[in-house]
Amino acid sequence: MSSLLKEDLEKKLFKLEGHKLYEFIEIEYSGKERHYLCVSVPKNREVQISVVKHYRISLDDKYEKLKTWLLKDLEMIDGKEADADNSYFDMQFDKICTFEAYSCASKYSFTRCLINLNKTYYKKEIKIVNFDDTYIDDGMLESNKGDCMVLLRVCFYAFNLVCLSLCPVP
Repeated sequence: MSSLLKEDLEKKLFKLEGHKLYEFIEIEYSGKERHYLCVSVPKNREVQISVVKHYRISLDDKYEKLKTWLLKDLEMIDGKEADADNSYFDMQFDKICTFEAYSCASKYSFTRCLINLNKTYYKKEIKIVNFDDTYIDDGMLESNKGDCMVLLRVCFYAFNLVCLSLCPVP
């Protein structure tokens, strides 16, 4: 489903503007319509982060950019709580913007994408706080599709806890 949605978003909004869509996540935002936080790169290579509203007119899906920032202006990403499974995070540009992702895994995936694009295009310091480094650092993940690896690691950790709880204590 998400790959079809990404194709639709890219075709109906980003390609028309000459952008390549790298990542998007569903976020909680005002109103009944769905909203996405998107990262795209136009031909001038000024990486953009946008809030996009998704709505329907008859049977046709429409998308509208509500707000856009430049990645080069991003100073900090705050994951709120590194040891809790929460989907809230802040991004600090000239002011702090608070978001709620659809899931904690999507918050981490989005953050990894921003970090990688920053390394590719700007190589500037972005302060990353209140994230578990194990799931942020690309060196720790064997895949760019880190959501699967995050889920695998969480399941492995939970399995180990169950096994340890079943072992008799000497």
